[in-house]
Amino acid sequence: MKKIELTQTQLIIISSLFFVIFDNYVFFEKSYEVFHNVFFVIALGFLLFIVISTLLSLISNRFIIKPLLIVLFLTSSAASYFMKSYGVIINDNMIQNIFETDAKEVEGLLNLNLFLHIFFLGILPSIFVLKVKIKKEPIFKELLSRIKLIIFNVVMVVILYFLFPKYWVSFFRMHKTLRMYTNPTYYIYSLGKFIKEKYLTKPVKFKHIGMDAKVESKEPKLIIFVLGEAARYDHFSLNGYKRDTNPNLEKIKNVISFNNVYSCGTETAVSVPCMFSIYTKSEYSDKKAKNTDSVIDIINRAGVEVLWRDNDSGSKGVAKRVNYEDYNHENIKPFCKNGNCVDEVLFYKLQEWINKHKGKNILIVLHTKGSHGPEYYKRYPKEFEKFNPVCKSNQLQDCTKEEVINAYDNTILYTDYILSKAIKLLKKNEKDFKVAMFYMADHGESLGENGIYLHGMPYFIAPDAQKHPATIVWFGKNFDINISCVRKIANKHFTQDNLFSTLLGLMDVKTKVYDKNMDIFYKCRIRR
Repeated sequence: MKKIELTQTQLIIISSLFFVIFDNYVFFEKSYEVFHNVFFVIALGFLLFIVISTLLSLISNRFIIKPLLIVLFLTSSAASYFMKSYGVIINDNMIQNIFETDAKEVEGLLNLNLFLHIFFLGILPSIFVLKVKIKKEPIFKELLSRIKLIIFNVVMVVILYFLFPKYWVSFFRMHKTLRMYTNPTYYIYSLGKFIKEKYLTKPVKFKHIGMDAKVESKEPKLIIFVLGEAARYDHFSLNGYKRDTNPNLEKIKNVISFNNVYSCGTETAVSVPCMFSIYTKSEYSDKKAKNTDSVIDIINRAGVEVLWRDNDSGSKGVAKRVNYEDYNHENIKPFCKNGNCVDEVLFYKLQEWINKHKGKNILIVLHTKGSHGPEYYKRYPKEFEKFNPVCKSNQLQDCTKEEVINAYDNTILYTDYILSKAIKLLKKNEKDFKVAMFYMADHGESLGENGIYLHGMPYFIAPDAQKHPATIVWFGKNFDINISCVRKIANKHFTQDNLFSTLLGLMDVKTKVYDKNMDIFYKCRIRR
């Protein structure tokens, strides 16, 4: 068989056409939903070809063109699969998530459809690129062909504009989010943005804050902060959900649900460091948060015994300087099986740890796996599978809506059990401590509404389901909080920006960085 021989420019044109035609199903689908004009959608395809081919013409040469295209084919095939299957957008926050994802999370996303997608749209075109023989042409001839392609592209831009002038104005001014679905252009842009922010910006000197922090309470406190995962508020029966997903919490006195709390981000990599930082959502950046003391650091410095136990994807740097225990890789029976631990493992010998620190103020953070998708059915023991049938696949789009919701609701049912277990543990310690439980999920979750699953959408276009996490509190009978007052404020609007000062207030930590106006419970404190 004769080997295919192409010039660099010809290979660029063929590859650009492949990207447009085979990797941009979601972009064309979303564009048609907005404009309802097949011809304009085709014009958008031409524009995308122009952008991709022009960029490749400007940056590639005979030494890098093959490896560059192979990388793009492989990554674009994966990007198109996740955009099509889960409705996600590959922006800089999502890329940060990818870099911070652990092996278990990756394993939970692997399936036959993904491998087939990458094989046909990534591996096969990569093999084609490898087999192609690049014609050795004089540099000026190759340069001339590139110039011709760019000139053709410029002319096409002009023609396309005059064919659909009103549509282009709408596309660029009113529907900017559509560009986030272009593949591979948008994830390349996002990767560049991530690299610039993470590695190319000027290093930030670590900033210590709250150096004056000290505990004012005379009696020791024990607070368990349960950090939830992907738990949306509207699937908790405490908030009026039609299903009884909170049978345990509804029986416990002084359990109060805050149903109007909004997250800092729509992904763990943003929400977790943001919610524990002094920076508000508008001020936050990953680099600033990771180079500034968190509220956990300040509470620890004030003399509180801090313990962070993790069964999710790590603390995202928040617990870097405090006592940290990772249960992701444990094999503790009966909570762990085949490398997957349910959240009850976080209570393993926890009372023994508390006993060793009696007489001291204690803050325990339990970072749960909660409702981490797409494999919801793995997040709870079999006895909590109350709602059936359930989706037992990581390809949520292939399950019925009922199966997805059933599996998700079972995770909320199990979360209800975990929180009730935390409260029972606290009640056992009321003789020695003033006790309280504070639960807040990092973000919400999409369950197939409008074809969107999981989370991680850019905040400004993310559905409410991804930005509206569950938040629940419980205070022991001896805690210095007016419960009637707390009930009155439970429907007020709060955000994760409030957590920083709220935790300081609950632990009675006095410091200049504490802001009483941001403390959710300031007006409900009983001052003796």
